[in-house]
Amino acid sequence: MALADEFSKYRSPLVSRYASKEMAFNFSDRKKFSTWRKLWIYLAQAEKALGLPITDAQIAEMETHAEDIDFSMAADEERKLRHDVMAHVHTFAHYCPTAAPIIHLGATSCYVGDNTDLIMLRDGFDILLPKLARVLDRLANFAEKYADLPTLGFTHYQPAQLTTVGKRASLWLQDLCMDMRNLERARDDLRFRGVKGTTGTQASFLQLFQGDHDKFLTPVTVVYLLPRAYLVTGQTYSRKVDIDCLSSLASLGSTVHKICTDIRLLANLKEIEEPFEKEQIGSSAMPYKRNPMRAERCCSLARHLVALMADPLQTAAVQWLERTLDDSANRRISLPESFLTADIILSTLQNITEGLVVYPKVIERHIRHELPFMATENIIMAMVKAGGNRQDCHEKIRVLSQEAAAVVKQEGGDNDLLARVKRDPYFTPILGQLDDLLDPTTFIGRAPQQVSRFLSEEVHPLLEPYKAKLNVKIDLEL
Repeated sequence: MALADEFSKYRSPLVSRYASKEMAFNFSDRKKFSTWRKLWIYLAQAEKALGLPITDAQIAEMETHAEDIDFSMAADEERKLRHDVMAHVHTFAHYCPTAAPIIHLGATSCYVGDNTDLIMLRDGFDILLPKLARVLDRLANFAEKYADLPTLGFTHYQPAQLTTVGKRASLWLQDLCMDMRNLERARDDLRFRGVKGTTGTQASFLQLFQGDHDKFLTPVTVVYLLPRAYLVTGQTYSRKVDIDCLSSLASLGSTVHKICTDIRLLANLKEIEEPFEKEQIGSSAMPYKRNPMRAERCCSLARHLVALMADPLQTAAVQWLERTLDDSANRRISLPESFLTADIILSTLQNITEGLVVYPKVIERHIRHELPFMATENIIMAMVKAGGNRQDCHEKIRVLSQEAAAVVKQEGGDNDLLARVKRDPYFTPILGQLDDLLDPTTFIGRAPQQVSRFLSEEVHPLLEPYKAKLNVKIDLEL
C-alpha cells in the first residue's frame, strides 16, 4: 500500500529522476532539521560560555537527541501552531525535557532558518564545484586532443573560415571557467547571519546579558566554517545574497545551454556525437535515429535553471523594511531547485564530455565542399605573385565561383570550383601550387597555439584545487 501511495502523488523529477543523492540530501528535511538542532546546541553552548545559567546536562541531553527527529510529531505540531520553527522547538523539547527551557533562548526563527539556508547554499556549492571541475577537465583533454584538427567555422550558422575542433571546445571552456570563478566567489562571499534577534539589533541578547555589549555571540559563527558574519541584517540576511548565488547558477545554465546546443547542431552535421549506449533507442518510430538526448536534457533543464533567476530578483525587491514573510514559500522552491537542477546538468554534461565522438572524415568532407570558396583570396594572391593582375584575377574567380555555386545550389552537385580553375588556362602559372593553397592546416591560423596557451594559463590553474576529485566517473541511471 505504501508503494502504491508513493506513485499516487506528484514527485519532483529533480529528485526522483535526476539529481544526485548528495545534492538531494543537502536540501532534505533530515539535513535541514538536524542542522536546526545543531544550531540550537551551539547557541546554548555559546550562551553558557558567556555566563548564562545553562548546565552541561542540558546541553548533553540536546546532543543525545540531535539526530532522532520525530517528523510525525513535528508535523502534528505544525498543523496546530502554523509555525514550522516552533513546531520543531516543541518536538525537540519533548525529547529533551531538561533542556526545554533554554532551547531557542533569545533567538528568532531566522536564527535557525536563515543560518541553515546559508549552510545549505555553501554545501551546495561544495557539491557543484568538483563536478564543474570534472567537466572542465574532460573538455580540456578533448580540446588538447583535437587542437589542430581543422573544421569549418560557422557564423550565422553559415560556413565561415576554418577553426579547429579543439579551438571550438576552448570557447566552451572559457565560458565554463568564468562560471567556475563565479561559483567560487559566490560560495566564498557567503557569511553567517549570526545571532541577531528579531530585527537584527541583538536587543534580546543585550537584555539576556544585562546590557553587556562585549558579550555578543561570535562563537556560533565559526562552527560551520563560515568564519565571517554579516555585520548588519534585518530579521533575515539580505535576500540579495540569494540573487548572488542563483545568478551564478543561472549563468552556468546559460553556458551549458550554448554548449549543448552546439553539440546538437554538430550532431545534425554528423561531425560530433554524444555517447550512445549499445541498447539505447533513439526513436520509438525511427529505429535508425541517434538523437542527442543528453544534450537535449541539458538544454531543457538549463532553461529551467535560467528561469528560476526571476524568483530571487523579485523576492529581494519586495522585502518590506526589516522583513516580510512572502519570501518563505518561494525560497523553499527556488533555492533547492536551482542547485538540484545545476547538479544534474553538470553530471549529464560530464557524461557527455567523457564520451564525445568525433568523425574526422565527415569534417574533412564538409571542408572539401567549402574550402575552394575560402581559398579564392589565396589563389588571387598567388596569381599576383606570378605576375597576374589582381583585378583581372578577381573577376575570373568571381565568375567561376558563381558557376560552381550554381552547381551546388541548383543541381545538388559537389563544389567543382577547383576543377574549373584547373581547366582555365589563365591559372596555368599556379597549377602546381593549388594543393598547397588548399591545405586546410594553412587556414586555421594560430588556433592550436591559442588552445595550448589557454589550457596552460587559465584552465589547468583553475583545476589545481580539485585534482584529488577529478577521477570520478559518471554513469547516468537515465
